[in-house]
Amino acid sequence: MTLREKSSYKDVTKNILDKMPDIGKWQYYFILETFGLFLSIKGRLNFLGLARYGKRGEQHYRSRFAKDFDFLSFNVELAVQHGSEEFTIAFDPSYVNKSGKATPGVGYFWSGVSGRAKWGLEMSGIAAIDIQGHTAFHLESVQTPGELGSKSFPDHYGDLLVDRKQQLLPLSKYVVADAYFSKHGFTSKLVANGFELVSRLRNDADLNYKYVGVQKKGRGRPKKYDGKVLFAQLREEHFECLEENEECKIYQGKVYSKSLKRDINLVVVKTLKKGKWGHKLYFSTDLDLSGRTLLDYYRKRFQIEFIFRDAKQHAGLEHCQARSTEKLHFHWNASLTAVNLAKAAHWFPLPKQERGAFSMSDVKTLYNNDLMLKRFLCVFAIDPNRPKNTEKIRQLLTYGARAA
Repeated sequence: MTLREKSSYKDVTKNILDKMPDIGKWQYYFILETFGLFLSIKGRLNFLGLARYGKRGEQHYRSRFAKDFDFLSFNVELAVQHGSEEFTIAFDPSYVNKSGKATPGVGYFWSGVSGRAKWGLEMSGIAAIDIQGHTAFHLESVQTPGELGSKSFPDHYGDLLVDRKQQLLPLSKYVVADAYFSKHGFTSKLVANGFELVSRLRNDADLNYKYVGVQKKGRGRPKKYDGKVLFAQLREEHFECLEENEECKIYQGKVYSKSLKRDINLVVVKTLKKGKWGHKLYFSTDLDLSGRTLLDYYRKRFQIEFIFRDAKQHAGLEHCQARSTEKLHFHWNASLTAVNLAKAAHWFPLPKQERGAFSMSDVKTLYNNDLMLKRFLCVFAIDPNRPKNTEKIRQLLTYGARAA
């Protein structure tokens, strides 16, 4: 990533905080400082680490992290200001490492990296996928409870999105999620509240053709279905071929899903591997969505994984040692929002042809150098505004970056 002259995350943050009601003076400046520390500290981002580099004591950070802050409204405004006009809402739970047994919600959760269930915590991540910008903005993460009682996990995940529909629907009505969420409870809950789901089905999904012929006269129920969909031999009267070459064939059609109990907009992608044709099934509850757009929306869902990766590797997402649900919520969202601010301050201002791949590592190096330089300048009483010092300071700010 090309690093230009240092711009400030503070300008981006202040612009949004000034538009948010009910932000007290103490919280205004605390949020500014906290985001700066999450962007600057390269060591452990726990309360002791924040106290070492920050202006306040360890207990102060502990108590302030327990206070509410509307991260969802903050990040929605950030996405609107710096993103394009086309978004989808991505939803994906993510495993967070956590030892011990005293933290509320701790248990065994699926870790995609390890490919197995591990002891720890789970957060449900909601992000806005910028379709034209080829990136994602974190919106909010919410901890998954350890026990749900009579409610299933898909119902719980659906409730999280429905509870936030007033902020999410103005961004997009399309929710993109992986194949786990192609379940009746999750899908019907979203559709009933104004959303449309884009997801995948199992390769052996039980689907029926819609009957489009002439109905028989006389008594009896009208014929609704016209046989099971066999993916090796798709019927031409029901599917349109969108693309065909020697290694890939893409078809689109409207069919009935028994598991979802509704008509769906289905895209079948057939690929040739090792001399055999395989297929994958993508669908949307929006029957009018074009097949190419449906595939584009689903494929860009993976941008949410890059947010989790950058936050875990560079913004201390898994460093919180608190056992309070409120403090964990604040820490996770501050970490993920710091990635947003890094993009908004240092990646989006660049022309598209100069952006390249976003590097959270380079931004972290930039702010860490700035933090240390300010300390050295203060201790040695050096004036940073003198002409002979300006260029040297600029060079030191990008010292150690991979692409300075």
